[in-house]
Amino acid sequence: MSKKGFRTSIGGQALLEGVMMRGPKKYAAVVRTPEGLISKEEPAPYPKEKNRILGWVFIRGVCNFVQSMAIGMKTLFWSADQVAASDGECPAESDTTDQSEARSREKAQPSGIGKGLFAVTMVIALVLVVGLFTVLPTFIGGLLSPWIGEQSFARNAAETGMRLVILLTYMILVSLTKDIQRTFAYHGAEHKAIAAYEAGDELTVENVRLRSRFHPRCGTSFLLTVVLVSMIAFLLISLPLQRLEFGSKMGNIFIRTGLRLSLLPFVVAISYEINRLVGRTDSILSKIVRSPGIAMQRITTREPTDDMIEVAVDALQRVIPEEEGTDKWGTE
Repeated sequence: MSKKGFRTSIGGQALLEGVMMRGPKKYAAVVRTPEGLISKEEPAPYPKEKNRILGWVFIRGVCNFVQSMAIGMKTLFWSADQVAASDGECPAESDTTDQSEARSREKAQPSGIGKGLFAVTMVIALVLVVGLFTVLPTFIGGLLSPWIGEQSFARNAAETGMRLVILLTYMILVSLTKDIQRTFAYHGAEHKAIAAYEAGDELTVENVRLRSRFHPRCGTSFLLTVVLVSMIAFLLISLPLQRLEFGSKMGNIFIRTGLRLSLLPFVVAISYEINRLVGRTDSILSKIVRSPGIAMQRITTREPTDDMIEVAVDALQRVIPEEEGTDKWGTE
């Protein structure tokens, strides 16, 4: 079948020395170690397969997001285990592993990270995210409120601008480390593999290498959409509250932070539907909406080596459905 114009719902994530790909029925994670490729596959049907209500508009966005986050964190920790088991050595770029050998090495090594430590790590990460991207901008916005107003559009715009600056600064700083640079290169390999698959190319290292490392339906675009939608949503809810007695408390950092967090499920749901709609076409409007995400990928992706592309291709091939077209964009 010609895949001209084909858009797949298969998505991925860069891991430590590897790539995770998630298809309509399962996900596969592949990591390169000095001994070769190690892979892990598990069933992961979309939430709507368990209950069709979870596939309804606005509900599916939150459910799919939570599931994707859980799979992403699970495979990220799993890849860290594999790297740790190999004494943290990064495989040489010249290392190669035959595909048949890679598949014969499918195994799940014992996790070095217990459930308790995993839970603690998740809580710490959540606190840092909330503090850095929610509390800090709100606190700074409060300091500026004497000049820009307590509940003004200017304050909301200023807080959103600070969130974007914090996000970009964080991405730029972490991209300076060698390990993150390699992870970003695996991110580029993931994009290239999916682009080659959508173009109908044979999934070889040579074909995949020619594709762009920038992909229009990357999760980076979704992240930026969430930031912008959150600004609009908070502004819309804060304006009517100004008319109530509660409106006088809107300048309180804890109240503003609490409101933003309570709106997060709605923001994620709306952002998901926007990205789902925009991903269907290459119209001028769609390209405009996607352009900030593409620009940010200049930071979050790097050109991969052939070894990294091999890993991405292996992971992708494991999740391509047997029934052609069942992974079409918009079917998730």
